[in-house]
Amino acid sequence: MFGEVAEVVRLTPTMVRVVLGGEGLADYEPVPFTDQYVNALFVPEGAPYTVPFDPDAVKDEAPAHRPRGRRYSIRRWDPVERQVTIDFVVHGDVGFAGRWANNTRPGDRLQIVGPTGGYSPSPTADWHLMVGDESALPAIAASLERVRPGVPAVVLVVVDGPDHELPLDCPGDAKIEWIHRSSDPGNHGLLPAAVAAAELPTGTPDLFVHGEAGEVRAIRRHLLGERGFAREGASISPYWRRTFTDEAWREVKRDFLAEMRDEV
Repeated sequence: MFGEVAEVVRLTPTMVRVVLGGEGLADYEPVPFTDQYVNALFVPEGAPYTVPFDPDAVKDEAPAHRPRGRRYSIRRWDPVERQVTIDFVVHGDVGFAGRWANNTRPGDRLQIVGPTGGYSPSPTADWHLMVGDESALPAIAASLERVRPGVPAVVLVVVDGPDHELPLDCPGDAKIEWIHRSSDPGNHGLLPAAVAAAELPTGTPDLFVHGEAGEVRAIRRHLLGERGFAREGASISPYWRRTFTDEAWREVKRDFLAEMRDEV
């Protein structure tokens, strides 16, 4: 399955929105989760094939030419236009996905597998806590839109600075706090510290915490250990790990998750 680029929008200095459409998405079937994601397959430079391609057929290509898979949350699915919107975090031409998103133009194609997912805001929770960084923003934004009217939602997001903030809509009673890395460059504990200092509502919460592995682990330890929130039903998991490539992170992610779960 593949999408054809219909629109490219620079949302912030490090986030690019790509809208995909076309006949290649004829078989796209959305899942009912607000964290739904696809596995995007990026074709390396010099590969002897183009999108669309048979994933099984290219497995025999030289390692340097095999497609690179990266998971991306779906920001929005338009059932009328049958278009998928994906927000990419980019840092110049670094990384396969970032390089593609930074240079893509209408008419380009992207092969995807999925979607799948596992989280939506609980319809019975007394309040919601959503925490993350730029990588989690698409899922947080989509989840906020499905919070029940009037229900409290506490949102803490770390980004580089004020020009990296995005509008977030929510029918609930949302309190949104943006944490800026520019306020203390090099301090990777800003988000965990903000969560620890947050005044949270009473009652049964619905927890969604995703982002960088070390930060997510520290936040999980605080919420489940120190705050005593239940781990059942909590969606807490890292999307990436600082200093690790995506491939290197995948190799150790299972052990990291097991260690994190054993902590509390």
